[in-house]
Amino acid sequence: MCGDELQPGWHADHEVPWSKGGRTDIFNGQAACPSCNLKKGSNGVKLRKWQEDGLRKFLGIQNDFLAVATPGAGKTTFAILAAKSMIDRSEITNVFVIVPTAHLRGQWARAAAREGIQLDSEFVNRSQEKASDFDGIVATYQSVAANPLLWRKLACNPRRPSLVIFDEIHHAGEAEHLSWGTALSEAFSNAHRRLSLSGTPFRSDGKPIPFLNYGPDRRVVADINYDYGMALQDQEVVRPVAFPAMDGEARWRFASEHPVSQKLSEADASTIAAALKTALDPGGQWIPSVLRRAHEELTLMRQDKPDCGGLVVATDQASAHAYADILRHQTGEDVKIAVSDDPAASKVIDDFARSDTRWIVAVQMVSEGVDIPRLGVIVYATRIRTEMFFRQVVGRCVRKQGDEDEMCARVFIPSIAQLLTIAAGIERTVDAVLADEESKVRREMAEDESDPRMLPRTAEVLGSSAAAHAFTINSGEAFEEAELLHARRLGQQAGLPVGTEPSAIARLLRLSGGSAQPGAAPEPPVQQTRSERKKELRELIARKVGRLSRLTRKPHSHIHAELNRECQERKIDQATLATLEKRLLTLDKWLQSA
Repeated sequence: MCGDELQPGWHADHEVPWSKGGRTDIFNGQAACPSCNLKKGSNGVKLRKWQEDGLRKFLGIQNDFLAVATPGAGKTTFAILAAKSMIDRSEITNVFVIVPTAHLRGQWARAAAREGIQLDSEFVNRSQEKASDFDGIVATYQSVAANPLLWRKLACNPRRPSLVIFDEIHHAGEAEHLSWGTALSEAFSNAHRRLSLSGTPFRSDGKPIPFLNYGPDRRVVADINYDYGMALQDQEVVRPVAFPAMDGEARWRFASEHPVSQKLSEADASTIAAALKTALDPGGQWIPSVLRRAHEELTLMRQDKPDCGGLVVATDQASAHAYADILRHQTGEDVKIAVSDDPAASKVIDDFARSDTRWIVAVQMVSEGVDIPRLGVIVYATRIRTEMFFRQVVGRCVRKQGDEDEMCARVFIPSIAQLLTIAAGIERTVDAVLADEESKVRREMAEDESDPRMLPRTAEVLGSSAAAHAFTINSGEAFEEAELLHARRLGQQAGLPVGTEPSAIARLLRLSGGSAQPGAAPEPPVQQTRSERKKELRELIARKVGRLSRLTRKPHSHIHAELNRECQERKIDQATLATLEKRLLTLDKWLQSA
C-alpha cells in the first residue's frame, strides 16, 4: 500500500476484514507490509504515531514489552491490534487480559470484539477451561492471585501459545495487594509473550513489578512511552486541564491537646493530614462550598457541551454517600454513586458514561482505566496525596472527544502545597515524575527505619470554614481570582463560549503582553465567630461524654456534673472557651483511665 518492496515478515491481510465476515482464503487476501496492515486495522482505524512505532517494535522482538501511555492515548487499541497481528501470523492462539477491576472486563471484551477477537469476560476460576468459541479470557488480578496454578495451566500450554496482556501493571504490587505480583510470576512466567500497559509504571512500596525491565538506577524502562506531556504537545489526544485551588480554614485537635485552627495553604508536614481530613469532613463548611462551586462551573460548561459530567473522588464509602447527599440537596438532581461493595457498580459507571446525568461520586473505582469521555469537572476530595494516584484521577477527564473538542477540563483541589506542586507539574513527562517519586519513597523509607516509634496521630475534627478560591493553576502558572474574573468578562465581551476556562484567557493575555487589569480582590471568607467555635467544642465534649458513659456505665448527667465541679462552673452553656478546652483535656484523661 505504501509502494515499498515487501520484506521478510510481511502480513497476509484480509481485504474484507475477518471481523466483518471476510473469508480467510486467497481470493480475499493481499500481501501487506506490517506497517500498512496495522495502519489499516479491521475497522479502518488510523493509528497514532506512538501506536505505529510501538507495534512495529513489539512485533520485532520476543521479550517482555512495556507500553506507557497517557489516558486517552489508545493503550487498549494498541494491545488489541498487537494481539490481532500475532493471531494473523499464527504466532499465538490465545489472548489473556488481566485487569485491576471487574468493571474493565466488559470494556476490554467489547473493544476486542470490534477487531474480531472474542474474549470471555464472565470466566470464573471454577470453570477450569476456556470455552472453545472464545479466543481468550479477561480476568482480574484478584482472580489470578486466587489460583495461579490454574492460570499457569490455561496460559502456558506450548501447544496453544498465548499472549498475556497486563492492564495497569503497577497494580501487580501495590502495598495492599503484595501477593498479586508473586501470583502473576507463578501463573505467567512461561507464557509465550507478555505485554504490559500502564500510565504510571511505579509502585509506592518501591519493590519491582513482575515482567518489567529496570535500569541501573532501579527505574522502570519503558519500550514505548507516550505520556500526558507529549500528548498535550500533539494537541490531538488530550485536553488541557486547569486546577482551581480551594483554600479555607480547618479546625481540629489531637487528643489531650488544645484545638488547632489553620488554613489549608499554611499546613506543613506535621499538620497536612489533619487539615485535609478536616476539610474533607462532610459535616464542615469546606466541602459543601467546593461542591457548590464545582457545580456552578459544570453548569457553565454544559451550555457549550450539554452532556458534560462531573466526578467527585472520595476517600471512603461513607464520605462518598455523604457527598452525594450534599450534591442532591444543592442541585435537586439525581447523583450516581459507584463503590466497590455494590455489585451493580460497573453498571452504574456504564450508565453514567452513556447518559447526560451531571454528577457521579466514587471512591477509587474510576481512578484509572474507566472510560467516561464526557467528564469535564473533577473534585479531588480524597486524602490520597501520591503523585501517581493524582495523575490517574486527572486522566479521567483529559480524553478528547474528536477534533472539535476544545474544552479545558477543571480539577478542583485543596490548596495544600503537596497537591499544588503536583498540579503545577502535571505536564512533566513520566520519566521526571518517576525519578522524583522514587527518591521520595526511598527517603520516607529511610526516615521510617531511623525512628520506628514515629506513629501518625489521629486528629479529632472540629469544623471547617467555607472554601475560598485562592487561584487556578494552568500550564504551571497561577492565576488569582480577580484576574480570572476579569478574564472571564473579557471572554464574554469577545463572544467566546461561556464555558471557556478563564485561566486560559488570562494566560493568553499574559503571553500577548496585555494587562489583565484585575478588579477588586475578592472578599475574604467570613471568619468563624466565637459562638461557632464554642458550639463545635460543646459538640465534641458531648461525643466524648457519650463514649465515657459507655465505658464506665455512668449516666451522662453524672459525668457532666463532675465536669462542672472540676471546672468550677454550673452549666456547660455558660462556659468560656478556656474552660471548654479544659473540659476536653479532663475528658481525655478520664477516657484514658477508663
